[in-house]
This record gives sequence, C-alpha cells and structure tokens, in this order.
Amino acid sequence: MASRSSTSTWLVLFVGLLAIFLAPSSASAAEIKTNPTEHGFRLPLPNGVTGAESLAFDTRGKGPYVGVSDGRVLRWGGSAVGWTTFAHHEDYRRIPLCTVPVAPSHETESICGRPLGLAFHRQSGDLYIADAYKGLLRIGSDGGEADVLATGVDGVPFRFVNGIDVDQATSDVYFTDSSLTYPRRFNTEIMMNADVTGRLLKYEARTKQVIVLKDGLPYPNGVAVSHDRTYVVVAHTVPCQAHRYYLQGAKYELMANLSGYPDNVRRDGKGGYWVALNQEKARPDMASMGPVKHLVGVRLDGNGVQVEELTAAKGVTLSEVSERSGRLWLGSVELDYIGLV
Repeated sequence: MASRSSTSTWLVLFVGLLAIFLAPSSASAAEIKTNPTEHGFRLPLPNGVTGAESLAFDTRGKGPYVGVSDGRVLRWGGSAVGWTTFAHHEDYRRIPLCTVPVAPSHETESICGRPLGLAFHRQSGDLYIADAYKGLLRIGSDGGEADVLATGVDGVPFRFVNGIDVDQATSDVYFTDSSLTYPRRFNTEIMMNADVTGRLLKYEARTKQVIVLKDGLPYPNGVAVSHDRTYVVVAHTVPCQAHRYYLQGAKYELMANLSGYPDNVRRDGKGGYWVALNQEKARPDMASMGPVKHLVGVRLDGNGVQVEELTAAKGVTLSEVSERSGRLWLGSVELDYIGLV
C-alpha cells in the first residue's frame, strides 16, 4: 500500500529465512502455522530512499527489484554490487529536484513518480510497473527509461495506480487504480471517507488498450492472477477483504475476510496466496487483552482459508510477501499510520 512515509527513517527488506509449509485447507484456528519474522535478515536500501512497496525477480534469477520513494526502480546485485538504478520515468532524469532532492519525497513524488507494484513477463523479460502518478509503465530487460503504456482509460485519468500482475500465458496485465478521488499521498482519506471509486483494470496485450473490469470498488490494492488463470485475486485494504474476479462471466465474489488491512497479494508455491498486512484491525477489547502477537501477513489456501500467519515486532508493517526458492522476502516500511478505522 502506498502510504505516507515522511516520518519513516529508513526502509528495510526482510529476507525471511522461513520454511514454507502449507496446512490443510480445512485447518482450524488452532492449526494455523505461525512464523515469526523478527530474526530475518535485513537488507537496507540506499540512504535517502524509502518504500519497497513491491518485490520482483527476473527470469535470470536477478533481484530483488524494488520501487523506491525518489521515483526509481532499483535492482539488488548481491553484496559485491549492491543497489543500482534499473528503471525510472523520463521525469526522473529531466527534473533536477528528482536527482538532487530539495524537499521530502512525499512532496515531490507526483513529479518524479512513485513506482508501486512490479511484475515481470517471463517470456519477454519486460518489467511492468504500476506507478502511482505516472500510470502503467514497461521497461525491457536492459533497464533504463520506462515506456508509458497508459495514463487513463475511457477518457478518465488514473489517480492512484497501485497493484499489478501479469498473465504469463496471454501477456495481459491486471492492475488497480485505488481511487478516482485521492492520489497516493492522501491515501488515508480513502479510508476515512469510505471512498468507493477504485477500479480493477486490464491492459490487453493484443489490442494495447486498457479495459475497466470492475469499478466502484473500496480501496482495491494488490492483485494476483490465480494459479489456474481463471480469476484474479484483489485485495481491498478497506474493508480488510480479498475478492475474486472471474475472467469468464465477470463474477466478483468475496474470497476471504482478513485479520488486517491488506496490501499486495502474491501466489505461493502450493496453490494459495500470500497477503501482506499493512496493519491489524483495530479491536475494542485489545487494550484489555495484554500482549498479543502482531500480524504482518497471512497465507490463504486456494479456497481462501487462512493456513499460515507471519508475526513481527510492533511497529513493523508489510507491503509484500514474496515466496522464492523456499524462502520469504518481505517488503517492509516503518510508517506512522494515520486515521485507521
């Protein structure tokens, strides 16, 4: 979720050295596996940038790739190389205040760009970027200045492009525009004002056109094409739910009620989905309960049943949980959240 980060001191990626285990889909609450992330490895981003909203790995095994607060997409090249610039919008190089910051990033992101969701198309090697302000972008495997594929649909400009995924068989791209009213910088107003102007969109590779699949949505955020490619999972930050949009018949149904405010959704390795939780739900009785575990992510099976949960120290929030080679990579930002309901 693209959230205010002006009070963040720095951003880290948690590389969770966690065993991947899928409980039966009929699991009860007592059988849910819990994985603490406090002892994971921390990989700091370069000084002066924050915001690993999304993680991506290319077909050559390079990465992770992450979008950061100054408008760039960075690539990790290992400890010997570190972080390098992989992609950016043309304005990043063209406008001096983007490369030589003179103001906080939350004040300049609408000018320099703010890459959020990332997803590779494996066959072509292209990286698709959901930039909150610049629209739907694409960059080839060599990196550089990204091409702008779309900035609106049906004459209506995008306002807050957010989550993204690619159908590897058709090359179609599914993404969300979280609000027609509020940009990323004012994302908390979406929740505070119960905004329901979000949209689920599709960039059709064959026609190179954007199609509105579903509008009137409350804060649609992360998306993931299902394992069998019959539906798209859509996370709604408010009201803490995941839905399915069926590609045949356009049916939109509730998949799961979640224990927190979800951000990105990613396929796991066993037919289910990891959902990052930006914050837990507020509970009236929480103050009287004493110490409780702090949830930052859950895994759902293919039926939407929660089978695993991730916990962390208080103050840690997640924007993404990505499973790769039997390990979890967790994108996290330390944030001051405002106006949660």
